[in-house]
Amino acid sequence: MPLEFKRLFSIAAAQAGRALFPPLCGGCRRTVSLPATLCGSCWRELRLMERPWCEVLGVPFGVDMGEGALSPAAIANPPPFDRARSAVAYTGVARRMVQALKYNDRTDLAPWMARWMMRAGAELIRDADVIVPVPLHARRFLRRRFNQSAELARAIAGLSGLGFEPALVVRARPTRQQVGLGLAEREQNVRGAFKVPVAERERLRGRRVLAVDDVYTTGATVSAMARSLRRAGAAGVDVLTFARVLPEDFLDGGGNSI
Repeated sequence: MPLEFKRLFSIAAAQAGRALFPPLCGGCRRTVSLPATLCGSCWRELRLMERPWCEVLGVPFGVDMGEGALSPAAIANPPPFDRARSAVAYTGVARRMVQALKYNDRTDLAPWMARWMMRAGAELIRDADVIVPVPLHARRFLRRRFNQSAELARAIAGLSGLGFEPALVVRARPTRQQVGLGLAEREQNVRGAFKVPVAERERLRGRRVLAVDDVYTTGATVSAMARSLRRAGAAGVDVLTFARVLPEDFLDGGGNSI
């Protein structure tokens, strides 16, 4: 088949596909002009995480505190991971996208969510040796049929060229859903829940791990996972999530309490 004919055939096939299956907004399912985009209304709802932020916890500052500035929380209670970054605030369209991925089997959203995560976590990705998703317990995995954190991690690995290693950490015991639990309850719920299998420890030793999850709420889950990775010999652990729960005053435009 001549190259020009192949090109014309590909264009015609793409146009036919768009006519039969028009691209839809990831937030509200309205028709949009290009695949993997949001409509204007949903885009205005998106709150991208931008500098200045705490260099450890990644929470935004209301004013520029200078290079390397840390939040009071990072100083008073240093986390067991090195750095955390999130792409967007967990509100509006971002919340709908997370819930669609997690509960409505919208795994097609993971690649675009991953691109926003790569923007926020560029320095973490640059320093990482391997990407590891926050694992589900086997029972929950069987009920849900997929792990939303693994879908995000797989997409980031594909775009970045880093190794995707979902077996390096397992959830050794079932835990309650974290939704609705306070910080102390969340920490107790996931204490000792993650383990690095003995067979994987040699491959982990000395490597920097990028742990990937969908939402950072209190940090209890990723902190428990980071402790497990460090005990097993990881050289360092960074955390990258799609969304982060922020205080209401920040979302309303204040941002001074962070």
